[in-house]
Amino acid sequence: MRTRTITRALGATALTLGLGMVAVACGDDDTSGAATESSTTEHNDADVAFASEMLQHHAQALSMVDLTVERPLDPEVTALAEQIRAAQGPEIETFTDWLTEWDEEVPETMRDHANAGHDMGDMGESMEGMDTSMPGMMTAEDMTALQDAPDSEFQATWLEMMIEHHTGAVELAKAQTENGQYKPAIDLAEDIVAAQTAEIDTMQGLLSTS
Repeated sequence: MRTRTITRALGATALTLGLGMVAVACGDDDTSGAATESSTTEHNDADVAFASEMLQHHAQALSMVDLTVERPLDPEVTALAEQIRAAQGPEIETFTDWLTEWDEEVPETMRDHANAGHDMGDMGESMEGMDTSMPGMMTAEDMTALQDAPDSEFQATWLEMMIEHHTGAVELAKAQTENGQYKPAIDLAEDIVAAQTAEIDTMQGLLSTS
């Protein structure tokens, strides 16, 4: 449509050309997505979905991090786990604040069903009612298997699962950068893509030497 508009404009007068250019610009605004329509005050359904889904996604990641406590891991893996905790804990609070401000439902997470410390209880029970269809989300069976893995297998299993989990988070974040409207959420999504992509690279390197 844009090409046809420009072609017609080129065959018209200078005034018509000018109007055609304005029309093209307006067409860009209507179809280009979050990059040109972002807002520091307004949000859309994509923003709500991003905050809601990523809140649950991050909560599961922190539960996976909790399972590393008191396990005999390489120092680099322990440091990475704590890096994930330090980044994603505050982001969960941010997602919760946004949903509250928007008068949207704050979804339950598996950390609402389990003790919020290191006593994780039964991992399957803590995931009752959780949405495991999101990209990268582990099932109750996956989490139970990780919890019950012997020390000799735990580190490799954890790295493999966290790579998959991060890959899903990157997918969710990229969808937000394409479809979201609320600029702070778009900015955070871009940060998540960058940070978790780098962590995936780190984990793949650690896994290859485990």
